[in-house]
Amino acid sequence: MAVQSDSGGKDDVKTQFVTREGTYRLMTLSEYSRPNRVGYTSGSGSTHVRVSLVSLPPGPAGGAPGSDGQGSDDRICFNHGKELYVYVYRGVKKAADLTKPVDKKMYKGTNPTCHDFNTVTITPESVSLIIGFSTGQIQLIDPIKKELSKLYNEERLIDKTRVTCIKWVPGSSNLFLSAHASGQLYVYNEELGCGATVPHYQLFKQGDGYSIHTCRTKSTRNPLYRWVIGAEGSCINEFAFSPCGANLAVVSQDGFLRVFHYDTMELIGRARSYFGGFLCVCWAPDGRYVVVGGEDDLVTVWSFGERRVVARGQGHRSWVSVVAFDPYVVSFAEPEHEVEEDKKSESVQCYRLGSVSQDTQLCLWDLTEDVLRPPVRARASAHLSPNSQNFSPNGIPGAKLPVKCTKTNKIGHKHAELSGNASGEPSGAKPVAKTKSNNVSTLNISVGKAKEETSGSLGVNFTQRLAGFSFGERRSDHRRNFSLTKPAEKSTTNTVALRGKSVTSDSFDPLKLIGTPSCPRFDECPVLEPLVCKKIAHERLTALLFRAEYLITACADGCVNTWARPAKAQNGDSRSRRSDRIDLVD
Repeated sequence: MAVQSDSGGKDDVKTQFVTREGTYRLMTLSEYSRPNRVGYTSGSGSTHVRVSLVSLPPGPAGGAPGSDGQGSDDRICFNHGKELYVYVYRGVKKAADLTKPVDKKMYKGTNPTCHDFNTVTITPESVSLIIGFSTGQIQLIDPIKKELSKLYNEERLIDKTRVTCIKWVPGSSNLFLSAHASGQLYVYNEELGCGATVPHYQLFKQGDGYSIHTCRTKSTRNPLYRWVIGAEGSCINEFAFSPCGANLAVVSQDGFLRVFHYDTMELIGRARSYFGGFLCVCWAPDGRYVVVGGEDDLVTVWSFGERRVVARGQGHRSWVSVVAFDPYVVSFAEPEHEVEEDKKSESVQCYRLGSVSQDTQLCLWDLTEDVLRPPVRARASAHLSPNSQNFSPNGIPGAKLPVKCTKTNKIGHKHAELSGNASGEPSGAKPVAKTKSNNVSTLNISVGKAKEETSGSLGVNFTQRLAGFSFGERRSDHRRNFSLTKPAEKSTTNTVALRGKSVTSDSFDPLKLIGTPSCPRFDECPVLEPLVCKKIAHERLTALLFRAEYLITACADGCVNTWARPAKAQNGDSRSRRSDRIDLVD
């Protein structure tokens, strides 16, 4: 496969790139302006620029409120430093007017680090947005109505460390998950309060490398559950639900990908990085593969059905910060190996994957099933047949999955009765009592930052032990200056005794995983090269989203860029080539 890579200098930033489906073009800056812009001094957490995008259902007049009659029903949220913005987003149709935000917030003493829209309760006049902060607090707002404002973990009694990832439970109107740098994952009900004292926990379930706890209280309160995942103090960097909503993939600084069945809380698979932590994770549109990226500069493909790593992608020169599948590009390529005469017309299904990195480069990968199949190519492997999935227009299949993944009613692990369930699975769940929470009209968080300590974590020791271990030839132009040292954040909360039961860590030396299905050697699985590898920014890239007409990227300096897909960029319409870049700093 031919690789398009950069060979230019430091400032050689690309504004277009070519794929087999055509040319992607960056929208120019000609019609963008933001008055009264002031320089922002970069501080702790300012580089965690994230982007959330949601489509509102159309209103009576064909457009959502606040769309200025343009019929645009998209809302985009992004953060930079202590600021958070929500705008009407018009994609490739028209440049945004940065002078008219739907909502704008400035915080004191803390930075927003992640956010997510609730797509279940969304209406043309209302949308719930959950926001996590660098000092551990969580806020719920409605940027359209501006009447809703609730705070969780306000006094930092639950967790004092940075919120690294926050998402609504799929299919739920009131449950969300919050991951922290302390290595803990919490389940919240937005209708419940958090209490005025430090929560006391009791062990609910325990497994290899994780434990789950519930609050020991007379009345139900947040958090409903606390998941402790990985080595002690090992930051949870990201998590993602499978398309069917039944499975949860979690990546941590200890270098592990762990995949759980969410409702039963069972660990069903895992993978290990070569060194360093995994930073990002995503699911294939059909739920058959999980892709992760991290500090080993690689893109790792893990098969859900086979429970093993099936491929590594080598193309980035620094830490991979975001991986995302493009559900709108599903192509079919002829298999390279020889086949029988009656099967020559068959094609091999191809997934399109994108990744961005701290090396400022965007990579696009084509993952074909002839590469992702096992080394022993069993011709009768029916579940890997390209005809076993039927993709719908939005990229999510409506047909069978390789492993049964039925959508259950999301109770979000409601506070269950702990009445001698030997298996530790939720049973006899009681409905969560709805309690009204006082709305907070203004938010002025002015608290100290969580202490950061350099942790002698499992990942560091593992990296040192692998210092002289060869996994194959590396790229000679690997720029290590991009791999910045990042101290691990450690929770400063008091340790709660668990009646003599400590959190279970992995029961074996991670070094022994080398050469196993969880971490095959470099010459034991296919090594993929990117279809496209382009430098598209001056700063570290932090976000990547795919939509039907465009894709969105963001970098640490606060710039959010829109790239028109070939169908729009080549239609001769000058409007489709206008700028849609959001520049937050001078």
